[in-house]
Amino acid sequence: MMTPPMQPALADERVLLRPMAADDWDALYAVASDPLIWALHPAHDRWKEPVFRTYFEQGLASNGALVAIDRSTGRVIGSSRYDIRVALPGEVEIGWTFLVRSHWGGAWNASMKRLMLEHAFTIFDTAIFLVGETNLRSRRAMEKIGGRLTDRRQSWDMAGVQTGHVIYAITRDDFARGPLARSG
Repeated sequence: MMTPPMQPALADERVLLRPMAADDWDALYAVASDPLIWALHPAHDRWKEPVFRTYFEQGLASNGALVAIDRSTGRVIGSSRYDIRVALPGEVEIGWTFLVRSHWGGAWNASMKRLMLEHAFTIFDTAIFLVGETNLRSRRAMEKIGGRLTDRRQSWDMAGVQTGHVIYAITRDDFARGPLARSG
């Protein structure tokens, strides 16, 4: 159970993040059904309908899932979520993020993470990010937004295989001095 609720509506000039709802299924699955989105991800089969259905239902149950919408088109482009299941006191996990390939390349992910971190740091001291050990795309993305690799590890069943995850962290102070901080 999320305490406090972590499904705010957040927006900047690029993206709107809003709480995920059951009727977002069609739009989110239309994005997630692209196998190339998941090619380097430990859950490489998440593009399959039954696998994504489980992911989607877990997102709804988390009370922390957000839908990402391109503000210029109004189109759903992906999702992310807050979670506290593996977080220590004073922490929140940000993750479970995916984006349509046309929005890869950093700017969209950076906008989403900036908005989510700004909100998280009104409540928590640290945000953590679980990343598959071999997911080099996500690991590079974490480094680009100022994530610091910790010595913590977690193992999850991904696509039927126990998969090691590394944990990155961004503290409130790191964020204020990091690449996602707003100037002025």
